[in-house]
Parts: sequence; structure tokens; C-alpha cells
Amino acid sequence: MSEPPPDRGMRRARVAAAGTAAVLFAAVGALLGLTTPWNPLPGHVPGGHTAADRALDFTPAEIARSKAFDSALNPPAYSGLLVGLAVVLALGLSPLGARLIGRAAARVRRRPLRVALAAVTLTTVFRLAGLPFDVWRESVLRRYGLSTQSWPSWLADQLKSLGVTWVIYTIALLLLYAVIRRFPRYWWAGAAAGGLVLVIAVSFLYPIAVEPVFNKFHPLPQGRLRSDLLTMAERDGVPVKDVLVADASRRTTSLNAYVSGFGSTRRIVVYDTLLKSPPARVESIVAHELGHAKRDDVLWGTLVGALGVAGALCLLQLLMTSPWLLRRAGVRAGPGKDGGAADPRSAALLLALVTVATQVGTPVQNLVSRHIEARADAHALDLTRDPGVFVSMQHELSVRNISDLAPNPVEYLLWLTHPAGPARIAMARDWARMHDVPVPPPLRSP
Repeated sequence: MSEPPPDRGMRRARVAAAGTAAVLFAAVGALLGLTTPWNPLPGHVPGGHTAADRALDFTPAEIARSKAFDSALNPPAYSGLLVGLAVVLALGLSPLGARLIGRAAARVRRRPLRVALAAVTLTTVFRLAGLPFDVWRESVLRRYGLSTQSWPSWLADQLKSLGVTWVIYTIALLLLYAVIRRFPRYWWAGAAAGGLVLVIAVSFLYPIAVEPVFNKFHPLPQGRLRSDLLTMAERDGVPVKDVLVADASRRTTSLNAYVSGFGSTRRIVVYDTLLKSPPARVESIVAHELGHAKRDDVLWGTLVGALGVAGALCLLQLLMTSPWLLRRAGVRAGPGKDGGAADPRSAALLLALVTVATQVGTPVQNLVSRHIEARADAHALDLTRDPGVFVSMQHELSVRNISDLAPNPVEYLLWLTHPAGPARIAMARDWARMHDVPVPPPLRSP
């Protein structure tokens, strides 16, 4: 029996990759459909029963400041997004990216070093393209008093972020191109498995390897607040090892807290800026974060993200073996250990496809995130049973962080991972009515 034509094996591999991608994306869809709390309160849609009316709780001056801040922040945000996409697509869908990588690695013969140089070169170019808009955004934050960093400190954080990006992208591309070269047709299977493992590993390592790069932490001193937070976590059935304070004030005036880590590394982290708030408000925001830990939101998010990345890598095989796309990217199409997707110069095309896929998935991620955050709000109300404090805390968060009190549909799609402040306050009033406790009155006098 004669051997099948060479392209027949590739066609089989493409069909198998497409089928596996469909199964993985179906699993992601099923997980999101089954685990997303579409109605955080029974019969309640966030902002539904009680009208989310910002005028009830926010003064005209606060509303005007929110509008002005949003108007000042939108130009760098939208411009940065558009320019970033333009640069990524220009490098990935034209020979420019391949030429750039070729010149950067012109004197390098060892393949792993060429891949590493491709990763470092491309991520640096992308970061430099976005730097003017990051500076613009930082200037807006300074003008409105949200940023407390000096420019040298801000630049140091940018360099740290770029360094972390170099490490993650270099490791990911080294592993991916090694698999592509070793298994020219079925590399997508190994890449999908490796991508899944890498996402899980980064999720577990981030609290202990990355967070300390950007913040210093110290234990919250012994006292009433520390005892109350640990007692609340114990009452909630969420094991917590420690309560830490992050030195956020050297960077921002905004308020925040979170629960970080897994198992024996889990700890409550509060911004030092939050410690100036009344203890009951601190407990309210920490109760929200305990809701995420109680429901294992990070674990579920990691699983969904890992399956999504695995599916995307299977789909990537179809795109990275497209002769048309490879020609557009200035890469020689064809099988083998050095052609087509195996050529390190195809990294620009690969990162362009990843960027587009990420942007397409962002609205879905934000939609799911808003419902998860609303469930954590409901958990905080169940745990503290004090909607009055919750409402005052949401007001303080919105005012101090200058949150958008009336986001438009585009902002919901692109940016908003949390419900807007007025919607969260409205939900608290619904919760109070459902549990027969006093409904918090409007914070503004008629």
C-alpha cells in the first residue's frame, strides 16, 4: 500500500485539532453556563428590582467628578487599545514582524535563543507602543489624586511588569516552538496540554512569586480588627493563614482588599489605604473577598482559563498552518522542522492571533465577572447582615476610586469587571427587603 500524500496527514491533524477545540470550547461554555451565578439573589437581576439611581446616594459634585474623570480617562484608554491592536496586527499580518525578529536574531544561531529574542523583542515593542498612553493615563490619575507615585517609581513598576512579561512569554514560546518542531503535525495536542498546565501553575505561583515584586507586605498588627477579620473568616468556613497589609499607598489612594493564595498560603490582604476606613466597612469589603474564596472563584476561573487556553491552542494550529496567513506574515509556508509555524519569525503572527482572541473573549469574561462579583456582594451581606454598612462602603469605594457611576454599553463590554456602584447599592436594598431587615435609606437628603 502506498503512503498517503504528505498533505493528507496534515489535513487529518487539522480536522483533529478543530474537533478537539470544539470539545474544549463546549466544555468552557458548559462550565460558564452552569457555574456563573446569573441571579446572585433569588429572582434578582443586579440593578433590577430596585432602580440603580446614583442621585439617591451621590451628590451632584460626586457625580460630576465621576463624569469628568471618565471623560479624561477614556481618550488614553481607547487610543491605547486601538494603537496597540494596530501595532500587533501590523507586525503579525505583514512581513514587518518577521523582518524585525530576523534582524534581532540575525547573529544568533541557536534556535532557543532566537525564540527567546523573538519573545523579548515583540513584547518590548508592544510595551513601547503603549507607553505614551500609559503615561497619559498616569497623568490623569495624578491630576485626580488617585496616583501617589513619583515618575521614577512608576517607571520602575513598568520595568518590573515588562520583566515579568519577558519571563512568561519566553517560557511559553520556548515550550511551544519546541513542541512544534518536534511534532510538526500534532504539536497542538502537546501545546494544549502544556498550556493548561502553565495556566494552572501561574495561578498558583502568582501570589508567592509575582505579588511580592510589586508590593511589600507585613502582618496586620494584633488588635480588634485583625481578630474580627480572622473570626469572620473562621465563621465563614474559609481557612486563612494570616492577615497582611499591602503598601498600596506608595502607589495609589484607592481602596481595596483581596484574599490571596490557596490552602496553606491563603491570606487576607488589605490595602493600607483601607485601614483608615471604619472597621465595619473594612469587614464588609473583606466579607466580599471571603465570598470569592468560599466559592473557589479563583480555582474555577483558573480551570475555565486553562480549558480556554487549551482550546485556543488547538484552534491556533488551524491558523498557524494557513498558507495565506503565513504568506501575509512573511513566513515560508510548508512542513518541516524549520518552516511554517516552526519558524521563530512566525512569533509575530502567533502573538497577533492571541491578542485578537483575547480581545474577542474580553466581553464574555467581563460579563461573567460582574455576576461573580455580585454573588460575592450577596455573600458579604449574608455574612455581615448589615446592608447599611455595605451601602456606605460601596459609596466610599465609588467616591475614593472615582468609579464610573453610569457606564455606557461599550465600557461594560470592554472594561467593567464589577457592577457599577449604584447597582451594588440597589442590590443591597433588595437584599434587605428579602431578609426583613431595615432598608438603608438614601445617603443624600431630599
